[in-house]
Parts: sequence; structure tokens; C-alpha cells
Amino acid sequence: MTEQPLQRIQSRITAAERGPKVTLVAVSKTRSALEVRDLAKQGQQVFGENYVQEALAKQTELADLRLEWHLIGHLQSNKCKEAAQAFDWVDTIDRAKLLASLDRYRDPSRPPLNLLIQVNVDDETSKSGCHPQQVPSLAEQIRHFPRLRLRGLMAIPAPADETSRIRAFERMHELFEQLRCAHPEIDTLSMGMSDDFELAIAHGATQVRVGTALFGPRPVAD
Repeated sequence: MTEQPLQRIQSRITAAERGPKVTLVAVSKTRSALEVRDLAKQGQQVFGENYVQEALAKQTELADLRLEWHLIGHLQSNKCKEAAQAFDWVDTIDRAKLLASLDRYRDPSRPPLNLLIQVNVDDETSKSGCHPQQVPSLAEQIRHFPRLRLRGLMAIPAPADETSRIRAFERMHELFEQLRCAHPEIDTLSMGMSDDFELAIAHGATQVRVGTALFGPRPVAD
């Protein structure tokens, strides 16, 4: 029997693990609800979406499944209400102004909304994320909101050679360990994608985001 892409990725993650079990987030941006359903049938339960509206449409079609949804794209302030209501995690917190709205609109009957602080580790002007020096202050502010829960950090290093990516992963792991001194409850360092997730795991990632390697290349528009 031919091994499915999900099985191959899971096997590679297991082989790369050096500590805590690593969570696989299946990046389902631009993928259909049917593709998500097919992957869920194979056992994948955690999915990441870049756009709130696209995610809401899929969640409606897949309401019969118990899936964990992560917002992994930039969160606009005017989408906080929908994000707080529709997602289990927001992995891209990069500014304090988002927090009050997320807390206000999170249903108190549900568990707190899990948050990752996105760090612009390579200081790219075209990329979202806060500066590493802003992380401690932002983490402290999250503590003031009872319906929000800080889980850790996320980064998307600049596309570069392996040596540069390793340096970025090392900086993120160091920042994560520093933050854990003040917030010992945090447990998630999200970094690594289809082409470098094993390298990220080797440098401390506990969550990786994989799309193309799971679903195949995105269809090319006519």
C-alpha cells in the first residue's frame, strides 16, 4: 500500500523529534473543504488558515467534524470579533491593540483563546511580527485578559540559505527560553514549514506548519 503524504510527514516529524511531541498544523489556505475533510479522515485534526473569511466558509461546511483551527495569517483589527469566535488559536499576535477585542468577543463558555506572539526574527520590512525586544511587554499584557491564554511564540524566518535559517531558529529558541523564565506555562514554539520543518524541530520547534508537502502544489489559475 502506498504511504500517504500525511503518513510520510508524520514519520519525518517523529524521526526529528528530540523532546516534546511536535504538533503538525496542516496549512489549508486555498484548499477546499473537501480536501480538508479527506485529510481529517486520515487522522489530521489541526488546520491553519490565513484568512478569516475563507476559514469561516470551510468551518461551516465541516461543522460535523471536531477540528482545531489556527489563524496563521495577519490579523486585521476589524476581524478580531470573528477570529475570537471562530478559532481555537491565533498564532500571529504582533501588537497589543488586538488583545482587548479578542478578549471581549471570546465566548466565556469556551476555553480561553490560545495565542502565539509572532516575532519578525529577521527584521523584514515586508513581514508582520513584533520586534524581539517587544515580546516581554506584549506577553505581560496578555496576562491581563482572562479569556486569552499565551502559549508561546511563532516566526517565519526569511527565505535564505540553511545557515541563515539555522541562526533564525536559534534566536527564536533563545527568545522562547527567555520568555519561559517569566511565563513557565508557555509550551509552543511554532516555526518551520514544508521545506525546513525538520531543521526547525532540531532547533526547538514544538509546532510546524506544513501545506504543500501535505496537499501537493496549489492549482495554477488559468
